[in-house]
Amino acid sequence: MRGLFLAVFALLIVVGDTGRYAPQLVANATTALLHVREQAPSHVQTVSQVQPQAQFREQRKLSSEFTAENTHLVRSAFALLWHAARLGSDEAQRTLMASIEEITSTQLNPELHFQTPPGASTGLNGHLLVSDELSQELSQEPGALTQEQIKALPANKTRGQVPKLDPIYWLENLVSLDNADAAWLLYQLIGKESASERFMALAAKGNVAEAQLAYAMSSQSPDKREKWLIRAAEQEYLPAQAALADWYLLHDQNKKAKPLLAATASLDMQSAFKYGRLLWDEGNVDEAKTYLRKAADLGQQQAKDALAITQRYSVTALGDVKPFDWAGGNQCLQRIQPFAASLATMIRADSFYRQFNSDERLASLSLCVAPPIWLPKDALSCSDDYNNRNVLGCDVRPLANIAKTRQFSHAVVVAKQGKANVQNGVMFLDIGDTYSVFVHELAHFAGFADEYPIARSMARKICDIQRINDFSPPNLVIDSPHYYAPIDTVSRWAKIDPNTIVAKAKTCEGVSKNSYKPSRRITFMEHHDTGAIPPLYLVLWQQQLEKQQAQRPISMNFFQAFHHQGDQKEAAHWLAKYEAFVGKTS
Repeated sequence: MRGLFLAVFALLIVVGDTGRYAPQLVANATTALLHVREQAPSHVQTVSQVQPQAQFREQRKLSSEFTAENTHLVRSAFALLWHAARLGSDEAQRTLMASIEEITSTQLNPELHFQTPPGASTGLNGHLLVSDELSQELSQEPGALTQEQIKALPANKTRGQVPKLDPIYWLENLVSLDNADAAWLLYQLIGKESASERFMALAAKGNVAEAQLAYAMSSQSPDKREKWLIRAAEQEYLPAQAALADWYLLHDQNKKAKPLLAATASLDMQSAFKYGRLLWDEGNVDEAKTYLRKAADLGQQQAKDALAITQRYSVTALGDVKPFDWAGGNQCLQRIQPFAASLATMIRADSFYRQFNSDERLASLSLCVAPPIWLPKDALSCSDDYNNRNVLGCDVRPLANIAKTRQFSHAVVVAKQGKANVQNGVMFLDIGDTYSVFVHELAHFAGFADEYPIARSMARKICDIQRINDFSPPNLVIDSPHYYAPIDTVSRWAKIDPNTIVAKAKTCEGVSKNSYKPSRRITFMEHHDTGAIPPLYLVLWQQQLEKQQAQRPISMNFFQAFHHQGDQKEAAHWLAKYEAFVGKTS
């Protein structure tokens, strides 16, 4: 009771001129808050993160549960601090902000309710202990309590309860003073859906690193995102440094990413993995393995996969690739050779290879996939906007001699970044593509058409009744004056399954024409990740493999590439290879 008396006495000092003296207001409020902390249960907190040796100290904090007396003391103290803050006291803002953070640290619920323990009195007759002058000013704040409510809050209108202590009100007041920390906490407390972006922006501009990171990631502007990532990272905020490193890696700015990853690699397993991968691609193998092992030991699965890759494969020069023993007969009507030129892309290529060989859905198809070849990092020249087509592509000519040695008909190139696609006999994927994308693109090797709305330039070709026979996709027909076109495709469906249902496809929507597929279901040619591979499609797929004239092997790519570059000798060689391939019949 003695401590409570002192706290009450301190608050009463604010009458008269002292109510205008900010340091005195802060001192009085601090005394009251100290009393509340003294009543709070102690907890033990380690400070070993700050000091090298393990030490413990007892610390008392403002609790999120108060007695009625303490609730009124905290409300009164906050009122004094707010008044001092409005008088220009930075210390008052800091003290008020720190106190709010204490009572909200264990939850993000803005409506904090406080219960009076059984048998406890409301204390102070339910009155806020502030001067008449101060109560007058506080009552004029937007959303504030009325003058009468401030001077005489009624106690215990409901048995066992006292009025709420709402941190949102005080945070909004601090935000009105452009307090960045208050803006960020307010943004967190009331939730992203309800919060105004102004709170996050204010916190970011006030140099709150967490807000700067959130502000950066919420922006759709590349320049704005990079700007705020840099500002947050400059404060040595670990998540921002890691995010900025990812940003640089995404934009192929490894030199900028490297020092950031070096700073975070010892603290974050994702950064350790990425740093190890970067070091590996630079040729610093031993140090790379150190960081990969560190990340793997911390449970980072990609690091474990990377270490396994380095044990199963090694970088092979273009001229050192050995022949491959393909299965005989008709088991390998398409011989598919994957390639990668970095540790990251090799991990992905190996994943495709291993998943394909365990995929029972495709076991009946005459497809063979060889283990991927790990090329030197500069072996292929690739771009995510190859030939100004806005898709991933590479100059495949360096693979020509390997094709002569290995006798593969199709290739898969896994590059760093770009839109997946098939160009004749070459599939281009990036490190973000999943196995389901790989399977979808494999079907394109056999001539299957997409069942989602395709680009208008392509739709004008494939959806034209005069030109669709040039493509003859096994899973697509379009309207014709009398029936469907090509009619042979519909007959093919009916011959395989007389109960086949012809259903609308979305392929030709871009040119406002109707197209149809042999399934009501959403298939893997519409949604690669969730679509099914109907049994009919597997039969059609195998039939396509047996019709080699319906395919476009990599020899066509080589012919076009060498012809375009003026190497007519090599072009003639690959044209002959192409004609021999498509001339075969089963």
